[in-house]
Amino acid sequence: MNPQELQSIVGSGLLSFPLTDFDAQGDFNARGYAERLEWLAPYGASALFAAGGTGEYFSLSGAEYSEVVRTAVTTCRGKVPIIAGAGGPTRTAIAHAQEAERLGAHGVLLLPHYLTEASQAGLIAHVEQVCKSVDFGVIVYNRNVCKLTPDSLAILAERCPNLIGFKDGIGDIELMMSIYLKMGDRFSYLGGLPTAEVYAAAYKALGTPVYSSAVFNFIPKTAMAFYEAVRRDDHATQHGLLKSFFMPYLDIRNKGAGYAVSIVKAGAQLVGRGAGPVRAPLTDLQPAERERLGELIHALGPQ
Repeated sequence: MNPQELQSIVGSGLLSFPLTDFDAQGDFNARGYAERLEWLAPYGASALFAAGGTGEYFSLSGAEYSEVVRTAVTTCRGKVPIIAGAGGPTRTAIAHAQEAERLGAHGVLLLPHYLTEASQAGLIAHVEQVCKSVDFGVIVYNRNVCKLTPDSLAILAERCPNLIGFKDGIGDIELMMSIYLKMGDRFSYLGGLPTAEVYAAAYKALGTPVYSSAVFNFIPKTAMAFYEAVRRDDHATQHGLLKSFFMPYLDIRNKGAGYAVSIVKAGAQLVGRGAGPVRAPLTDLQPAERERLGELIHALGPQ
């Protein structure tokens, strides 16, 4: 798959980040992960992100990263494209991007570098080096310490033909509009805020109709129904699900730092698709929080 083909795929349809399965000892569970992907693949996501943020990329060792991507590519071959996460220090991001390409992934989502702040010139150099280290498509994730400006993205677009996507995890409407108006259809644009459904209609109005869904991990039928409602501008369905599920879900998610991942693992366990505990420094939900989440899921009906 060339970068332009990947750009077309991620420019339409729902995307999702499968959880990474860990066993009771906290080690990667390849069999459980493969079963998860086999369950999710038929629901119709246009691409799946292996070892992404919800997949706890930040806690995987180098060897585990390769195992996760290899398992995803092997399991989903011919079913759904796999985009691998890659991030951290520039050389680590390059090594992971090259490994993902070697293993047969269709592209990478370039997650933020680690800890230190950087100038726009430094961010440009970081993204450019990763892009030029591989041939397949790269999607940059604007979030935390990686906050590219419209001018910086224009420079990168000229230097890096395989930089085909821009994912926003900041939520700055003015910045997002400035980027879209400057870059037009040069990129495919993805909404990337946690629990992206809450922002989906607003982002569609900005020219960003596609987003990645974390709840697809445990309520895939509802996640696809909500996406279709956004696509059709069905505000009644959107508002109904926002009121009955997504806003109460946010109340739980916002109770703890890092719960954006923890609550998804809890949801998967509650529907019989457990992926094991989260890894430190994340923490699992408290019993009362899990109980409330179970009530919300039960009210949605079978998935």
